[in-house]
Amino acid sequence: MQIHELSTKSNKKKRIGRGGKRGTYSGRGMKGQKARSGGNVDPLFEGGRTTLVQKMKKKRGFKSPHAKKNVVTLAVLNAKFSDGDTVSLKTLVQNDIITGKKVKNGARIVATGEISKKLTVSTEIGVSTNAAVAIEKAGGTVEKEKIEKK
Repeated sequence: MQIHELSTKSNKKKRIGRGGKRGTYSGRGMKGQKARSGGNVDPLFEGGRTTLVQKMKKKRGFKSPHAKKNVVTLAVLNAKFSDGDTVSLKTLVQNDIITGKKVKNGARIVATGEISKKLTVSTEIGVSTNAAVAIEKAGGTVEKEKIEKK
């Protein structure tokens, strides 16, 4: 036996878009959108009521997936904040360290420079491990949820 002598496997022929068996309407009911060929209802359509997607808050504008966090050094914190202050995004904007539009990208404290003031860093700001050690050495506190490793 050779390759050209092999018999092909017999497959059932498929018919195209003819619907089911069993009579006149083939399980599609009578008229209407779903009875037509190629006709189907949008999966988000909920029968005329306001859909879940429309009820949810509309997120407008563009947010870059590559947006870099605003880098804040220890030296800048030492210069702009006084002893016992809390460092948050709001206070960074108030002290003109971050501009208003860049707030949405967040901020990250990096261990460049010295710090001598007792500061409390909130969880909304990322802190590098070396910066966290330096802040705690100066007598400040870092809320632990956001310590970032590189």
